[in-house]
Amino acid sequence: MTLNDKLTTIQTKFKSKKSRFNSFGKYYFRSAEDILEATKPFLKELGITVVINEKVVDSFSDKLPPMIKSTAVISDGKDQIEATAIVGVDLNQKGMQTPQQFGSASSYGKKYALGNLFLIDDTQDSDATNNHGKSTKDVKPSLSVNTQAFTKATEYLKSGGDITAITKKYKVSPEALAKLKQAEVHGTKTNSKQTAQ
Repeated sequence: MTLNDKLTTIQTKFKSKKSRFNSFGKYYFRSAEDILEATKPFLKELGITVVINEKVVDSFSDKLPPMIKSTAVISDGKDQIEATAIVGVDLNQKGMQTPQQFGSASSYGKKYALGNLFLIDDTQDSDATNNHGKSTKDVKPSLSVNTQAFTKATEYLKSGGDITAITKKYKVSPEALAKLKQAEVHGTKTNSKQTAQ
C-alpha cells in the first residue's frame, strides 16, 4: 500500500467528535489534540507517523501580525506528504500575555494543518459560526483560499484593483491576505508596464 493509499484510508475513515465546548460563544469544537488522538489507531495499523512542525514566518509588512506556519506531515518512513496552515498571532488579544497569544495561534495552526491533511470539514466549527455577540449584519463573510470568491478577488487585484475594497467586504485570513498582496503586486507591475508602453 502506497502512502497515498494510506492517507486516503485515513481521510475516508477519520472520525473526531467536537467534544469541547466554548461557553462564551456557545459552540462545540474540536482541537488539534482531538484530531491527533483520533489518528492514533491508524498509526500502527498503517505503519505511519504524523508530526507537526512549526515556525514563525515573516509577514513582510509592519501592518500584518507575526505569523506561524504549521506543517502537518504524514510519513511511512520512505515517503511523506504534508499540508500547511498559516495563522496570524493576535498581539492585541485582551486578557492574554504574549506566550498565550502565540500559543493560541499555534493551536489554531496545528488544527488547520491537520484539517488540510486529513480533509476535515470544519464549516460548522467555531470560526465559521461564532459571531461573538455581534449582530449577523455586522459580521463579514470569510474569504478563504481556493474559493470562487478568492479567485475573483485575485483577478480584481491583478487588473489593478484595490486590496482595501476586499478587506472591507470580507474577513480575510492571514494566508489569503498574503496571497492577495502577491496578486496586488503583480497587478501593479502589469499596469506599470502597460503605462510605460
